[in-house]
Amino acid sequence: DQEQKYRQRYVDLITDEAARARFVARSKAVSSIREFMVAHGFLEVETPMLHPIPGGANARPFVTHHNALDQDMFLRIAPELYLKRLLVGGFERVFEINRNFRNEGISVRHNPEFTMLEFYAAYWTHHDQMDFTEQLLRHAALAATGSAAVSYGGQSIDLGQPFRRLSVRDSLVRIAGLSEAEAGDSGTLHARLKALGEEPPAHWTLAELQFGLFEAAVEDKLIQPTFIVDYPVEVSPLARASDADPAVTERFELFITGREIANGFSELNDPEDQAARFLAQAANKEAGDEEAMY
Repeated sequence: DQEQKYRQRYVDLITDEAARARFVARSKAVSSIREFMVAHGFLEVETPMLHPIPGGANARPFVTHHNALDQDMFLRIAPELYLKRLLVGGFERVFEINRNFRNEGISVRHNPEFTMLEFYAAYWTHHDQMDFTEQLLRHAALAATGSAAVSYGGQSIDLGQPFRRLSVRDSLVRIAGLSEAEAGDSGTLHARLKALGEEPPAHWTLAELQFGLFEAAVEDKLIQPTFIVDYPVEVSPLARASDADPAVTERFELFITGREIANGFSELNDPEDQAARFLAQAANKEAGDEEAMY
């Protein structure tokens, strides 16, 4: 009974040896991640869980009230903004393994509270981050299971091979089956989204339509480890714009078994560009986007 298994995990652990083995593997994985980070010169820190303003990710926060200060606070959706302050303070490599809280759907793919590793390294590009993330996951898999090849949902996932890298637009052509012209046409993208049961907001740009179709038609097909790169500026408000194409950012997301596993980018450090991005986020919030930063 799946309902009973998840509501009474202790009963599940008593009766299912495989469930206990998963807990042990998770512990080994987390320990190996911590060891890997420290071995590469990162300082482990803990940042606040209660935030006066939610930030660092596009998500709906939990709201609580601080009685002593008599003000509403938000359970953090990401530690990003506090970790960045540590870089400003002079720590060049920091990381945190801790909880985030997002007041959104519940399923086997999403939980309102979850553990996440977040790290920052001064002077690294997004390419450095991708290389490091690939090495980190390979190390954790070996520590937890003894092999870089792991099984999930009846599928063999090979973490030992170099991870594939595709841009958002290229993924629409190579995986969703669009032509190059269709991938750059707002009407086609809008129609494809509607055919998939999605209703794109009226204010979405071409880039946002491309990203929306990526989420609807590509994401769940990325089974083997794949870095998706060149995310649109519109959906990456804290990421540095690419020198080669200012319409996209130096950002990546890693997908395995059709799920987002990691997100990273070169930091935006142009104050005028950042101000313009924040104004755009505020406009999206006014237009009804509940996940926009503000």
